Amino acid sequence: MTQLIQQEIHLANRPKGMPTKEDFTFVKSSVPSPKENEILVRTLYLSVDPYMRGRMQDAKSYIAPFELNKVISGGVVAEVVESQSDAFKPGDVVVGNLSWAEYTVATANEIRKIDPEMAPISTHLGILGMTGLTAYFGLLDIGKPLEGETVVVSGAAGAVGSVVGQIAKIKGAKVVGIAGSDDKIDYLLNVLGFDAAVNYKKDSFWTDLRNSVPEGVDVYFDNVGGDVSDAVFTMLNRNARIPLCGSISSYNAEGKDSGPRIQSAMIKTSAMMQGFTLGDFATDFERGFTDLAKWLLQGKLKYEETIVDGFENTPEAFLGLFKGTNLGKQLVKVADPEYAKL
Repeated sequence: MTQLIQQEIHLANRPKGMPTKEDFTFVKSSVPSPKENEILVRTLYLSVDPYMRGRMQDAKSYIAPFELNKVISGGVVAEVVESQSDAFKPGDVVVGNLSWAEYTVATANEIRKIDPEMAPISTHLGILGMTGLTAYFGLLDIGKPLEGETVVVSGAAGAVGSVVGQIAKIKGAKVVGIAGSDDKIDYLLNVLGFDAAVNYKKDSFWTDLRNSVPEGVDVYFDNVGGDVSDAVFTMLNRNARIPLCGSISSYNAEGKDSGPRIQSAMIKTSAMMQGFTLGDFATDFERGFTDLAKWLLQGKLKYEETIVDGFENTPEAFLGLFKGTNLGKQLVKVADPEYAKL
């Protein structure tokens, strides 16, 4: 019997500064066969996320770095092709942290079955997945916005930031988004219903931001760091809360990031900044998923996906994250399901 051949993506180099396509390599391998209690799945959608840039460095972090010349992994929606586990059958659609490969063998505890009838399967990598849950817990468990307070979100048109702003509106807050293009500003205002939005690439950014928060900032959901956050820190109210989700402005910096010292501003306002990762809330995922699904089905949450077609275009999709080309969640569509009714 002829052995099926697939492609997988390996990390070829540890990037210096902005990653390039040369930092990835496509490797052919045999499609594996599942052993007892294992499941063979076929990749349908891949998630590309900014945090993966940190895993390309050989540095201590909250998650182990990718190994050189080994397959990269990330969020994947897949379809079961063959199962040696009683918990799954061919045609089941699943989600998990799996290899950047066309086919993967997983154990039952590495994947979770999803309902294709509830929402498009791709949403389980976005608004009903890691990015939606990150927004939910970071805002509600750390930011704790009160009705009438002002919430500022950087990276507001991205997969996390766009959900943060909408949840803040559900909770009755005034929401100000920060993004990098006029099209994204229009999206925040006219599609997602933000109260105000400012373009950080304009020379008038500081003035525009200050005019949009006349009563100051009570919650700042920080996705970007850098100059954008430097501006927001000058506008904090007393007892402001800052969920620190990301610092994408410095992910590709070749030297140490530098900027204004924020300690005085934090002391004077009694502000609280807390860094977090989604894993901090692992025991409470069901609460977040239940609320997000409810709000999505009620029409209270909208989402956008930027989908690149073709497994071969995965590196380009990842690099696009750092150029601001995506609106909402960045995904790669690898294949259509063969079994499941969608």
